[in-house]
Amino acid sequence: MTTSGGLDVIGDVHGQYEVLVRLLTRLGYARRDGAWRHPDRQAVFVGDLIDRGPEQVAVVTLVREMHDAGTALVAMGNHEWNALAWVTQRPDHPGEFLRDNNDKNKRLQHADFLAQVGEGSALHHEYLAWFKTLPLWLDLPGLRVVHACWQPAQIAHVAERTNGSCRVTPDLLERAHIKHSADYRAIETLLKGIEVALPEPMTFVDKSGHRRHQARIQWWRPAPRTFRNSAIVEGDDVRAQLPDIALPDAAVIEVDTDPRPVVFGHYWATGSPTLLSNKAVCVDYSASMVNGSLVAYRWSGETELVEANLVSVPGATNKTA
Repeated sequence: MTTSGGLDVIGDVHGQYEVLVRLLTRLGYARRDGAWRHPDRQAVFVGDLIDRGPEQVAVVTLVREMHDAGTALVAMGNHEWNALAWVTQRPDHPGEFLRDNNDKNKRLQHADFLAQVGEGSALHHEYLAWFKTLPLWLDLPGLRVVHACWQPAQIAHVAERTNGSCRVTPDLLERAHIKHSADYRAIETLLKGIEVALPEPMTFVDKSGHRRHQARIQWWRPAPRTFRNSAIVEGDDVRAQLPDIALPDAAVIEVDTDPRPVVFGHYWATGSPTLLSNKAVCVDYSASMVNGSLVAYRWSGETELVEANLVSVPGATNKTA
């Protein structure tokens, strides 16, 4: 497969098959010889293929066909990670699972995927086996791709734990569910981002209506980073309530000296797609939500990102839980 034309990095699809087909078509891909292909470009998916949307089986099938044909690369998202944890028993507590199989977790995240794939079916197990092969990040010539946060120290930790494979191992999956362990912190950072406790008594209500005592942090911001300028919250009124004090050391990552741009998803951005800087862009624009978009960044070797290279199509016309 030749990719002389570059890479098209596509955001969180979340089971929106028709939306994905529209985006691929707009990008110049067409289905032939058993997979969607571009004459000289390759797609890159940032993860979160599943959950929320109505056509998750169709999405995974399409992306796997591209992956197997060499027309796409695929990184793991936190939803694929959680799907693995949902079915993996705790080694020290048989009958219990790494991700609690309680009604809340099933209702909020897993129910649609399990219903569509058929919980426990041969297809379900086939998908899980494929998820295990997905890299936790993509370290490419000229470009970096990760689901939520490029943190060099945590990437180095996981690379060492996986003998450089940057893929899920049974031991990593188990140990990453031991809260406060080094493996837990690494996976939480790479796949879910950096989260810090808000100073007491500050809380806020997120877009799902849940009151939060912690906030995700804009890890890509240049220093200095404070709660007020770095927390990912909605609304200037909420931001104004946050203290303008420095983040704790645990929330601050080292200065990124890598000259390659980084593309990521995960953060449910809204509005018109835009760059975060000339070195960082989020391509998750809430494709499964009303007024959301499915977004791609068309990278053709540039060392500094260009806003005109963002391409999007409208997302779902109706909210899907």
